[in-house]
Amino acid sequence: MGTLDGRRVLVTRGKGPASHLAVLLAERGATVLEVPAIEIVAPPAPEPLEEALSDLGRYDWIVFTSANAVTAVLGGLVVQGLPPRLASPAGGGPGRKRPSIASVGRATTTALRSSFPEDRVSLEPEAQFSAAGLVEAFARRGIAGARVLVPASARAREELAEGLRALGAQVDVVAAYSTVEPAGLEDAVGHALDSGFDLALFASPSAVESFAHAARGREIGLPVAVIGPTTEAAARSARLDVREVARPSTAEGLVAAAERALGPP
Repeated sequence: MGTLDGRRVLVTRGKGPASHLAVLLAERGATVLEVPAIEIVAPPAPEPLEEALSDLGRYDWIVFTSANAVTAVLGGLVVQGLPPRLASPAGGGPGRKRPSIASVGRATTTALRSSFPEDRVSLEPEAQFSAAGLVEAFARRGIAGARVLVPASARAREELAEGLRALGAQVDVVAAYSTVEPAGLEDAVGHALDSGFDLALFASPSAVESFAHAARGREIGLPVAVIGPTTEAAARSARLDVREVARPSTAEGLVAAAERALGPP
């Protein structure tokens, strides 16, 4: 008997990252409703990312906060005809400086290993896979005087950049991708609300915001589980009923949060 037998769980992540989450939920007996609340597209102004990637040697660190950022950076390098490498020496002769790599957590590290197999992640939070966890990890290591590149969503929060600057780093946040509402989202959300579900899962503040916009007030009070504190804050701001927060901030942690929120079947 699965821990989520008979439960209907709404997944709001995009199809790519959602597939693993949906599989984990289905393995536990849940009926999974997939309604991707955001779509990843190119940033409105690609020039800052292109400029940063054309001379990575000026940076001491490149910090990744999502698998989407990893994909965007790889694509940006390919478009410019640059080798798919970040931290390992490449081009420009021997001894050329290259940045070290930091990752917000396991899923992002997995994406980095897949996209940049010749590179190594030098820093990852031990447990708290979030902006706050990254800042804490850098605080232990020391980053004063370092120049840091953060390729992120065009709607990225300031928590990470502000935290690193407080530690003495010079931080460049560049838009690597944008998130938009998928076509037909309002209809998809309306159908899910009409069909009913026991719990909705959210893995980013932008997904919360898009879902709430599409729900047109019907989202208020809906039971949800979220992947971390930033998404929790967005969910509470949207007046969702946050039942659980994932510990750790991974797909597995989000499934465990769903199990805690829903209790025995």
